[in-house]
Amino acid sequence: QVQLVESGGGLVQPGGSLRLSCAVSGIIFSIYNLAWYRQAPGKQRELVAGLTSGFRTNYVDSVKGRFTISRENALNTVFLLMNSLKSEDTAVYYCQMSRARDQYWGQGIQVTVSS
Repeated sequence: QVQLVESGGGLVQPGGSLRLSCAVSGIIFSIYNLAWYRQAPGKQRELVAGLTSGFRTNYVDSVKGRFTISRENALNTVFLLMNSLKSEDTAVYYCQMSRARDQYWGQGIQVTVSS
């Protein structure tokens, strides 16, 4: 059974930092592409950052220079380091794995940026 479990979310002040983690089990982690999505209230889910099995990255423009996606294959974990957080980063964040037509999602974790 494939499981993706996010952690590291919470409440942070504007300008602060958080690191999200997504621990994966039940699958060969290293061959999958990884991504973080987010969904704010009343908005569609959007891709925040992607990381291929070959370690290529891509980011939505609004987080470029502030967020960093990384993976540790030995730990079966994908990370999202978020710096200089803004109120508009408030959302539920989801990790995702994909390969061909296979997709797996985490349950989501809340990130709230507020003073």
